[in-house]
Amino acid sequence: MVDPLSQLIQLLRPRTVFTKGISGAGRWAVRYADFGQPSFCTVIEGACRLAVDGEVPVTLEAGDFVLLPATPGFTLSGFDPVQPTFIDPKGMPAPTGEVRHGRQHGEPDVRLLGGYFVLDSPDAGLLVSLLPTLMHLRGIERLSTLVCLVGEEARDERPGRDLVLARLVEVMLIEALRSIQGESATPGLLRGLGDPRLAAAIRQIHADPAHAWTVAELASEAALSRSVFFERFTRAVGVPPMEYLLVWRMALAKDLLRQRDVDLASVAERVGYSSASTFSTAFSRHVGQPPSRYARMADA
Repeated sequence: MVDPLSQLIQLLRPRTVFTKGISGAGRWAVRYADFGQPSFCTVIEGACRLAVDGEVPVTLEAGDFVLLPATPGFTLSGFDPVQPTFIDPKGMPAPTGEVRHGRQHGEPDVRLLGGYFVLDSPDAGLLVSLLPTLMHLRGIERLSTLVCLVGEEARDERPGRDLVLARLVEVMLIEALRSIQGESATPGLLRGLGDPRLAAAIRQIHADPAHAWTVAELASEAALSRSVFFERFTRAVGVPPMEYLLVWRMALAKDLLRQRDVDLASVAERVGYSSASTFSTAFSRHVGQPPSRYARMADA
C-alpha cells in the first residue's frame, strides 16, 4: 500500500542536524526570531512555557516533544513574568555547551534537548505548508528516545554519522507526524490521512499521480458523493482535491527535474501531462519559470 506520509518525508530530504542542551532557572524568558528551518525539542525535566507566533501558548512538561516544521518566531520562558531577551538564531554562533537562561547558578527549573535540521527538497516550503505550524506531543516515550539518540549521534564523529542522523530524523518526523493524525490536527495532509474515507482518495493520488483524476473518481474511491467529498476534503486538507493533486504533481516534477538523467517528456508523462509543452505551461504557471530553466538552476 502506498504511504503518502513516507513519500512526503522522502521528498523533504531532511539532513544536517544541530543539537544543544537548554536550561532555565529563576525568572527568565527568551524571544527567538523567525528561523525558517525545522526545529524540535524534548523536555528532560521540569517545565516551562512556549508561545509560538499565531498559536495558543502551551506548557511544556517532562517527556513532552515539540516540532516546528518552519520555526516561526516564538518565546520560551519560565512562569514568572519578565521581559524576554531577544535572540536571532541566524546571527548567533552555534553554542558549544548547554545554553542557560535566567539564574546562572544552582539547579535549573527545566532542562531541554533541542535542535534543528534542514530540508534539501526544492519544494520544502510548499510541502511544509501541508503540516501543522506547531506539533506538541505528550507521553510518547519513543520520541524522547529518538531526540536523545539524535543528540548523541550529533555530538560524536563516528563513521556513518551523517547517514545515521538523516535516518534518525526521518524516523522522528514520521513518529511525530503520525501521532497527530485525525481531528486534533490542523487542516493539512495529516488531518486528511486521519479520515479513513479521505485517506483512501489521497493514497490513490499518491499511488498514481499521472492518472487523469477527477473529483468524481476520487469521491468514488472515498465512497462519498461528489459534493460531500469535495467539501470534506477541502475542510480537512485545506485545499480542494484538484489543487492538492497539482501541488503533489509539481512537487514530484521538481524532484525529477533535479535528476540529470530524466528528460522533460519523461517528467511530463510521470506527473500526468500528455506532452512536454502542456507540462511546461502548467509548471511555468505554478512555479513562475519554465521547467528547463528550473532544471538548469537546480543543476548549477
